[in-house]
Amino acid sequence: MTIQPPPAVAVIIPTLNEVESIGTVVAEIPRGVAAEIVVVDGGSGDGTAAAARAAGARVVVPEGRGYGRACAAGVAAAAPSCGIIVFMDGDGADRGDLMSALVEPIRRGAYDFVIASRVRGKREPGAMSWHQLFAGRLAGLGIGLLYSVRYTDMCAYRAIRRETLLKLGMRERTYGWNLEMQMRVARARLRVLELPVAYRRRAGGESKVAGNLRGTIRAGSRIIATFARVAME
Repeated sequence: MTIQPPPAVAVIIPTLNEVESIGTVVAEIPRGVAAEIVVVDGGSGDGTAAAARAAGARVVVPEGRGYGRACAAGVAAAAPSCGIIVFMDGDGADRGDLMSALVEPIRRGAYDFVIASRVRGKREPGAMSWHQLFAGRLAGLGIGLLYSVRYTDMCAYRAIRRETLLKLGMRERTYGWNLEMQMRVARARLRVLELPVAYRRRAGGESKVAGNLRGTIRAGSRIIATFARVAME
């Protein structure tokens, strides 16, 4: 019997003006875990793309803006040999050095989807706002009522089988991408592991979601609309 090698890992990092942190983020990812690192830059004007290349990442520019659009473009650009996709933010808050903890349960064949929980993990003071905590709990409650799968967070740091992701039929192109993935995974009765992971304050720049009231309202409205759309399908 031929023993198949473990699937390779592609790391997808959507960015927009993250020059202060992206080099450190890319450098922290263990090369023994990730076969390739794809930074999807949504039109940064501060040199983010150049800093990412200098750190060893491949840079992709999507057609148009939007968090979900960037994630989808990264998946499409990842090498065909990469059977596991890891998503993470480029602001330095996600612990890239802990990536193997998300990847190994999938490589072992025990789970299809592993998501980090900032809520259950150790957080640096000020790393998350109260409304981020509340939104994650509220979304988890709603998904639990619909599909009997309870999440505590909508953390961007997650790993999923590429084949599984492509079968989910993802449609969201903005801030609802993470929630849509979690809902579709739960509805499909896939094997889910929510893993407590340490979380830091962002290394630089301003959060596009929690950094100001306008961003919070815009993201919140998209997340609510995504929940309603997927729930009614």
